[in-house]
Amino acid sequence: MLTYDVDIWSIRKRAGRSKPFELRYRVGQRTHSRSFKLKAQAEGRSSELLAALRDRQQFDEETGLPAAELAALSSPTVFEVASEYVLMKWPKHAAKHRAGIAEALAVALPVLVDSRRGAPSAIILRRALYLWAFRAVRTEAGELVPRPQAEKPPGDIAAALEWLSKHSLKVPDLSEPTRFRPALDAVGLLLNGKRAAENTERRKRMVLSNFMRYVVQERGLLDTNPMQRLDIAAPEVDDEIDFRYVPGPRLARQLIAAVGRQGSRGEFLSAFFGCLYYAAMRPAEAAALRERDVHLPPDSPDAVEEWGELVLGESRPEVASGWTDAGTPYEVRGLKRRARKATRPVPIPPVLVRMLRHHLATYGTAPDGRLFPAVNGGRLRSTEYTEVWQEARTMVLTPHELETPLAEDPYCNRAAGVSLWIKAGLEPAEVARRAGHSVAVLYRFYAKILKADQTEANRRIAAGLEGDE
Repeated sequence: MLTYDVDIWSIRKRAGRSKPFELRYRVGQRTHSRSFKLKAQAEGRSSELLAALRDRQQFDEETGLPAAELAALSSPTVFEVASEYVLMKWPKHAAKHRAGIAEALAVALPVLVDSRRGAPSAIILRRALYLWAFRAVRTEAGELVPRPQAEKPPGDIAAALEWLSKHSLKVPDLSEPTRFRPALDAVGLLLNGKRAAENTERRKRMVLSNFMRYVVQERGLLDTNPMQRLDIAAPEVDDEIDFRYVPGPRLARQLIAAVGRQGSRGEFLSAFFGCLYYAAMRPAEAAALRERDVHLPPDSPDAVEEWGELVLGESRPEVASGWTDAGTPYEVRGLKRRARKATRPVPIPPVLVRMLRHHLATYGTAPDGRLFPAVNGGRLRSTEYTEVWQEARTMVLTPHELETPLAEDPYCNRAAGVSLWIKAGLEPAEVARRAGHSVAVLYRFYAKILKADQTEANRRIAAGLEGDE
């Protein structure tokens, strides 16, 4: 029980004892004492207790400790709260987001310690946290627990986790912002000490900010967020796409044609890349495309120039199997940043209509209706289609162009498709709808093209203002 009823008595000396100087005091109905070797030590402790009284702190009758000391003594460690945070977040988020949380915390926690003595290597610590402590699994009873509680970790991993559990800072230690500063510095560095990419640092800082908000607001373990009291310079990030390296229509067509010239697998994947370019689909969306999502005009001479439509409603992003509920190396989910059952209709031009019609007639579908399964029937792997794309680059680009980021990865097809829509004069809101972006994201990534379009619009308005009518 906490009380203000406290008396601090004088220090007495007891001869013949190894610690002769005894400090005695009363809290409520209980007497407490502590012995010291030196009188100055006893006087120092007495001053601490008196300072707590002057700060109007209550004392705990059972332990004799001021409320602040009692809270610090019983407070969980940062490691313990981080483990709770991961379990709280796990059911609510996609597999990639789970992995992102674990990645950021695995970088930050090893520096939030009270000592480096006996510390495992940085690689072992990071592996222990990322692959074990911050990865959740379900027991046979369906309970969500940290992986080490369900599986026995290797010896070096177990030793690393034990060391961190002993040396992790107590949460109240973070009330001093300088104790938190090393975590912010750590998320901006790679294991080799080099600077991490700006987007990587920003993403990890966001995880730390959310974690500290959980500590302060949900758990109530700190009064203020130490990140708010630090002088933090956010990493400079340029989200705008460098359009020097986005293929134009002619080059995009040449690259997709080069994919189709790479034997049977290339022919199979040419329609996949057609979806990325002509429908501006994400690779994860194309990997989930089913026959029921494809609506084509009649296969007749009269309809040869008619448009079709794709009604997208599913995505299959790749991620390590340990982060998914089903244990698969991909996750079956709704469209990115959309409600689970939301759909996105995308009109497709006649060229893609012909590609998809040929693909369905030649290859059919997987048993579940997917157009682009892997060789073994599973999810089409990024390594598989990226290898084909890189070969297409060598077939089409000049030696000088190959040394640049021009069309450097399959995702550039989506950027090329969106760029084409903007340049063709579509309203930004319509471009955003077809691409599955928000308008704000569209302006952030495609600002250069949109500004150029606005310049042309301004020119037309100016010409109209000078008219006679």
